[in-house]
Amino acid sequence: MKAYDVKKGNVVEHNGTVYQVRDIERSSPQGRGGNVKFRFTMYSVPGGTKYDLSLGAEDELKEVELSRRQATFSYKDGDAFVFLDDEDYTPYALDADVVGDGSGYISDGLAGCYVQIIDDQPVALQLPTSVTLEVTDTPPELKGGTATKRPKPATLSTGIEIQVPEYIKVGERVLVNTTTGEFAGRAD
Repeated sequence: MKAYDVKKGNVVEHNGTVYQVRDIERSSPQGRGGNVKFRFTMYSVPGGTKYDLSLGAEDELKEVELSRRQATFSYKDGDAFVFLDDEDYTPYALDADVVGDGSGYISDGLAGCYVQIIDDQPVALQLPTSVTLEVTDTPPELKGGTATKRPKPATLSTGIEIQVPEYIKVGERVLVNTTTGEFAGRAD
């Protein structure tokens, strides 16, 4: 596929090594006729060695076939997050550095996750679009006639902090968008 089609989370092959794309920077040179460049921050799979690759928009990268298994978070084993396959209960252990920022969205029994597997090795995690987490700390709502719709910080049960509307209280369960890290409503 062309460099401009590559998305975060894609798994690609480069020089005989398999990498997962973690971050993409796009740079447009100044002046006419400049070619757009893409800088990919990738990590080797398995192994997790960081590799930076710069390509032009039309350059080709080979996408790697991987299987996706739906799984549910089971427990933490040291630094690793262990997910169980929803069908056959195979455990998949993913290191904290593979899970990355996603760790702030993983709570006990989190279902609807997808573990990406290459050659029987779990290499990446796809989280559900939104997760339910409990608010463990947030300032009280400001009383008075000047109530505004301004957000306030809230710490959630996994330790991450997000902005929530003023009416949210400690102990409430909220939906968080795992792509943007934003408040997505009250959970049932």
